[in-house]
Amino acid sequence: MVSVAPGMPLAPARRRARHRATERGGAVEQRTARCGEQSTARFGNVAENVPDRTAMEDVPTLDAARRRATMKDVAARAGVGLSTVSRVVAGKGGVAPAKVRAVERAVRELNFSRNDSAHTLRTGSSATIGMVVTNISDPFFSALIKGVEEQARARDLVVLVASVTDEPAEAERVIRRLLRRSLDGLILVAPEGADLAFLTNEKRDGTPIVFVDQPPDGPLAADLVVVDNEGGAATAVRHLYEAGHRRIACFAHASGRYTSARREAGYYLGLRELGLPHDRALVVSVDDDVNACAEALLELARLSEPPTAVFSTNGRTTRALLGAQRLLGSQLALVGFDDFDLAELMVPPTTTIAQDPVAIGTAAADLLLSRIDGRGGPTQRIILGTRLVERGSGEMPPHHD
Repeated sequence: MVSVAPGMPLAPARRRARHRATERGGAVEQRTARCGEQSTARFGNVAENVPDRTAMEDVPTLDAARRRATMKDVAARAGVGLSTVSRVVAGKGGVAPAKVRAVERAVRELNFSRNDSAHTLRTGSSATIGMVVTNISDPFFSALIKGVEEQARARDLVVLVASVTDEPAEAERVIRRLLRRSLDGLILVAPEGADLAFLTNEKRDGTPIVFVDQPPDGPLAADLVVVDNEGGAATAVRHLYEAGHRRIACFAHASGRYTSARREAGYYLGLRELGLPHDRALVVSVDDDVNACAEALLELARLSEPPTAVFSTNGRTTRALLGAQRLLGSQLALVGFDDFDLAELMVPPTTTIAQDPVAIGTAAADLLLSRIDGRGGPTQRIILGTRLVERGSGEMPPHHD
């Protein structure tokens, strides 16, 4: 093979061939001016025999050979009508087995795939569910997505996931853009402070919407799936009380105001049920940061009656608190809301109030799918329970320095 560098003049014998190149839709076709003669055109590592111009009308062009197969092509190959192909592709019954096999064989041979845009226009369904979460890297939201995807997969639906930041304007923009995809429904973890009033029109126009983890701000009425935040927090307080603790601090995460407020309310509920006093000095709002938690622990240690145990309101806060205790060399009893990876490997292993994000996602998907199927009625609020996972840190007795 002779390689020709760009710009190198062709040899006289080559020049006599008088090649002319034309470009059609990105595919380049080389023709020989002399009739009855064929040349071989090489593009990279691909060689194709290109017929002379007089025979060109009888041979499909590269564009025609590469165009996407349609239902008409499948019908012609299978020797059946368009309606038969449509029924087989859509998975509907009422087609003779021999015809089903013929259509399936044609689909494979032609590498046919359904045009979802046309399907949406024809049926009014995009077979797609939208989902918005606030931090896709958080293991909680990853598991939540898994629960939704499992239910969607059983219905041959696709889940289109978008992750948004804590910036309300950016969150609103992402949600609006997602809704342009003609979704069958939307599952949404409401970003704090975002103005979601525009979703009222989406609901009115027929797009089912289910909120997860927290309700939307404002008057928007929508289906909701949450866990029993108050009950789980009260359980943590009772558990620490049973281990002998009477001075129990609460580390409430500063982000996620709804869940933080609900779990702090559950902390107070637990104190009230046990007859313990409400001491505001024992409640601190912290960022999920080791140094911030260390400073808060030092402040609490200076109280005349410092706490002997701590309840933390989410997994990120718990991990920061564990780092702070290790930094300071302290070891207060601890129960954290939200289970997390490696909790059993801590020293001592961390006792948690566990919620099941996969189950939450499953419940949200089931509720959304029922709405897509046409179920009416008032908005629903589904509250899932939590469970106490005893590992050691929440069972430690009071330790006084």
